[in-house]
Amino acid sequence: MPKIAIIGGTGVYNPDSFKTIKTVFPDTPYGKPSGEIMIGKISGVEVAFIFRHGQSHHYPPSTVPYRANMWALKKLGCEYVISACAVGSLQMGLAPGDLVIPDQFIDFTKYREYSYFDKEIVHISMPDPFCGYLNKIFNDTAREMKIRHHLGGTYICIEGPRFSTRAESRMFKQYGDIIGMTLVPECQLARELGMCYCSLAMVTDYDVWHEEDVSTDMVRKTMKESISRVLKLLELGIPKIKTSDCKCIEAAEISGALSAKLP
Repeated sequence: MPKIAIIGGTGVYNPDSFKTIKTVFPDTPYGKPSGEIMIGKISGVEVAFIFRHGQSHHYPPSTVPYRANMWALKKLGCEYVISACAVGSLQMGLAPGDLVIPDQFIDFTKYREYSYFDKEIVHISMPDPFCGYLNKIFNDTAREMKIRHHLGGTYICIEGPRFSTRAESRMFKQYGDIIGMTLVPECQLARELGMCYCSLAMVTDYDVWHEEDVSTDMVRKTMKESISRVLKLLELGIPKIKTSDCKCIEAAEISGALSAKLP
């Protein structure tokens, strides 16, 4: 029963460091997850890995089966979720190639299924949506590795799949530090399930407020250059995850979000 899950893309899955033991493709009340969940080991620690967009990258941000993904990971026994993602920078001090470990988000998405509670009246408390325990582990590990990184920052989540207009980007710059398309509702579903959640956000570009057009090729190029550092960060950081005294599951319980219907 893996306690740690990684959600990422093809670059984050490294067969050299992740030794697959088995794969599962469970049914959930919300359909199938985006792909098979691989269970294996990183640095001797059992981990579950899922491709957020599917192995062939066929789910755009709006249609990723977020509820099925998170439910399936919880059902497997996962307590800690590490999300690796690509983001644009909204601040000059966050340069392409930098790692950001956000501690807040602002939701600008419009067309997603945000909660497991479609009929019950449940209000979720999320003043601090990310797990401080996991954030500290990966911040300390990044410091040990001497890589450019930033602990804290606000992630603006937009609907996608298009990138921002210049006017939107200038507006977002007033409120956030990085911008991406996949954090919501993944992060809040984790809280509903009482799971600890951390985002390792790789900056691939300055958004168009910087007067430079953003292209998919640009994102892929910087991602490819940065991925080895993220893989090493996971290899060194994951073994440090032990039983924590963080408040993530407490927050879910206080909100009334955890119930007998959840896995």
